[in-house]
Amino acid sequence: MKRLHVHVSVENLGASIGFYSTMFGAEPTVVKPDYAKWMIEDPRVNFAISAGNHARKGIEHLGIQVESPAELGEVYSRLQAADRPVLEEGRTTCCYAKSEKSWIADPDGVVWEAFFTDGEATTYGDRPALDGLVGNDTGASCCVPKSVGGA
Repeated sequence: MKRLHVHVSVENLGASIGFYSTMFGAEPTVVKPDYAKWMIEDPRVNFAISAGNHARKGIEHLGIQVESPAELGEVYSRLQAADRPVLEEGRTTCCYAKSEKSWIADPDGVVWEAFFTDGEATTYGDRPALDGLVGNDTGASCCVPKSVGGA
């Protein structure tokens, strides 16, 4: 079963944790000095926030989190069929997790990731630039690969 992923960049992590914990009626499942994540079951969503090195506050990226490599292959096939550049990031560490990822941007530059997570990490991970994926330098930095290979 797939899960919607939403990552929001925030100014004040503590205040945002308080707000979202109240809104979701649940405490985060992961809390780090610069990051928090809720794995909500109803609605089924992976909702994350982070503070720090972001060009602007608000939606950082959206994604589809899958529960198996087979599901990742299914979603990846849809990315390829979307007739947009796809970045196959592969194995990576991001958001304190070890994952397999691919990225795409919609025609308006909204970045989406498709990923399968199979472990935790002790570091946040890389913060490469977004410019190669969306075709312009937005300065965004969370978990988004630096460049796009292929078409």
